Amino acid sequence: MTTSPRASDRAYEELLAMILDLRLPPGTMVNEAQLAHDIGFGRMPVREAIARLATDRFITVIPRRGTFVTPVGLEDVLEMFEAREAIECGVAYIAARRATEADLVELRGLVAAADQARSGDQSEAYLGDDHAIHAFLVGMASNGLLQDAAERLLQHNLRFWRSYWATRPTQHSSMLSHAALLAALEARDPEAAEQAMREHIAASRELLQDVFGR
Repeated sequence: MTTSPRASDRAYEELLAMILDLRLPPGTMVNEAQLAHDIGFGRMPVREAIARLATDRFITVIPRRGTFVTPVGLEDVLEMFEAREAIECGVAYIAARRATEADLVELRGLVAAADQARSGDQSEAYLGDDHAIHAFLVGMASNGLLQDAAERLLQHNLRFWRSYWATRPTQHSSMLSHAALLAALEARDPEAAEQAMREHIAASRELLQDVFGR
């Protein structure tokens, strides 16, 4: 017997989606009553959802100033990339060891979709495809603890890149290829997969210079 999600869980998912797709942009002041009205939930479920989002670092509470959607700052982004390298390189290593042919068939399709978005300079489509690739790799690792750690991290990554492209023209060079990573996984070579992921994240990190002038 399945149980329906609690109102606070549904409010959390709705508010998280609004933060990730920038309907609630970084730095926006959070008005609990207005949000409850906007998404059609009571004040208590929204309050509980906001508390969870604060724990997940999507919302920041500043005493005597208010509650805000967490800004996208340099220090936070650098921490995100550091965490991605620590977690996703290990994920790639494990995924290469455990990859099934069915996994690789699906992964090839995801990479092909990302390549199609890249060729058309479709940044939003690429972001969705890129997110799907990284999330699928986490699933390939078949490790619940890694899944919990990586899921939130990839959501922060998605929000950052949406913010990135919201303020500048689409650049093909910013949409990175997954070819080397896919090749390593197809070869079931854990060391090569780990290195390909490390290089993919390093190339992504280099784009910070464009955002923060460093």
